[in-house]
Amino acid sequence: MPIAVYALAAGAFGIGATEFVIMGLLLQVSADLGVSVPAAGLLITGYALGVFAGAPVLTLATRNLPRKTVLLALMAIFTLGNLGCALASDYTSLMVARVVTALAHGTFFGVGSVVATSLVAPDRKATAIAVMFTGLTAATLLGVPFGAWLGLAFGWRATFWAVAAIGLIAMVVLARFVPRDSGQSEAVPLRQELAVLARPQVLLGLLMTVLGFGGVFALYTYVQPILTELTGFPKAAVAPILLVFGGGLAVGNLLGGRLADRRLAPALVGTLVGLAVVLGLMTFAVHDKIGAVLSIGLLGVAAFATVAPLQLRVLETAGDSGRNLAASLNIAAFNLGNALGAWLGGAVIDHGPGLGALPWSAALVTVAGLAVTLGSLALDRRASRAVPALADA
Repeated sequence: MPIAVYALAAGAFGIGATEFVIMGLLLQVSADLGVSVPAAGLLITGYALGVFAGAPVLTLATRNLPRKTVLLALMAIFTLGNLGCALASDYTSLMVARVVTALAHGTFFGVGSVVATSLVAPDRKATAIAVMFTGLTAATLLGVPFGAWLGLAFGWRATFWAVAAIGLIAMVVLARFVPRDSGQSEAVPLRQELAVLARPQVLLGLLMTVLGFGGVFALYTYVQPILTELTGFPKAAVAPILLVFGGGLAVGNLLGGRLADRRLAPALVGTLVGLAVVLGLMTFAVHDKIGAVLSIGLLGVAAFATVAPLQLRVLETAGDSGRNLAASLNIAAFNLGNALGAWLGGAVIDHGPGLGALPWSAALVTVAGLAVTLGSLALDRRASRAVPALADA
């Protein structure tokens, strides 16, 4: 695998750290800023909506710039946003800083995916995406538990200072190792690039990402209160348990990439089925300490096994002229799923059956994504049968 792909993973590590670290700090942020835990959870929703809004806008705005320049500029935005989080004086300013940070997220992963796939052979594209996303899994494996510990020991602001420092390091690595012309293609007219939004299979791919991955965050956003209130762990145990989740992410990410490189359609269906099953079983597992830890690890495997297949599906249905926009939109779709999942989880806690219902509620969201996937693949089969029929006619 080219070293540039690992450089992209370094950038992904920084962005992943800031996206997920807040989940281990909800109780501290809630107490310090005087807001409820569901309100603190909306900091995740706000970030995800920032990604959703920023991905298409920044992708189109930077479409004619060298991709390496774009990646470095996005990391600069990311670093400044985290400095704003560390200096935030109240809930509103923290939310604004989170949204600013999020603007860089979708375009970084979208452009990075295109760059990564351009550096490898066709049968290694999903693996290249998975390797880049390894930075995201490493952030969850190492960055999130460390951030939770740092926030518990020195206050939640210390965590954001540390993430800002990671952003600076990532900028240096990207500047050194990503080729200047990597993944660069001839500029296409804006109308031609926007035409990707008229492709039904691209839109279905985005919807399956929103729903398929939304179930993960309906539960994982509130993993700290689940582990402390339902399972009975002390707050200090949350960070080590998040290490188990991060380890699962690393395994699932690489597994999903390999499965998608072999046969994409079965990988899409199989990974979403596995995720729905794990979420459903957690309804029972979270009430037992051993079962909770094991299921958290399995959730990590199942969640990130879906990432490479979902991203590659959208890239393959977009066509060459719309790959940049489609890749960024799918990252936005992941984060829209995160936002909707976090909102749904908060609604279940505040207005629904309560914290204990989060696992099966989350599973239903992923089942909806599976249904969309099956419908999309059925359209593929219908289209493939129609082509020979037209040829015979």
